[in-house]
Amino acid sequence: MTTSRREKIESLLKDEPQDVFLRYSLALELEGCGEWEAGLEILEQLARENPPYVPAFHMAGQHLVKHGRVADARRALREGIEAARAAGESHAAAEMAELLTSLGSAGED
Repeated sequence: MTTSRREKIESLLKDEPQDVFLRYSLALELEGCGEWEAGLEILEQLARENPPYVPAFHMAGQHLVKHGRVADARRALREGIEAARAAGESHAAAEMAELLTSLGSAGED
């Protein structure tokens, strides 16, 4: 029997449930399996932690845009830019700013 990547990640998480990279990886796997809302929930948890996991903001923004939740994506990206700057991650901040700019006025009320 072949073990899927998701099953491997979930197994590893049993031993290390707070491992940020494993949790992030699971979120990406869930998106790939069509369980994007469950993946988004993990990304949002990672973004709320202290310190926040900066890549989670960018990925959450991408997922939200893909699923038509542009206003929520804008919020995630703005928060992510702020978190990235606070963490001294200027490259990550610039990537999120680029995605935010690319949205133009889409999704604005």
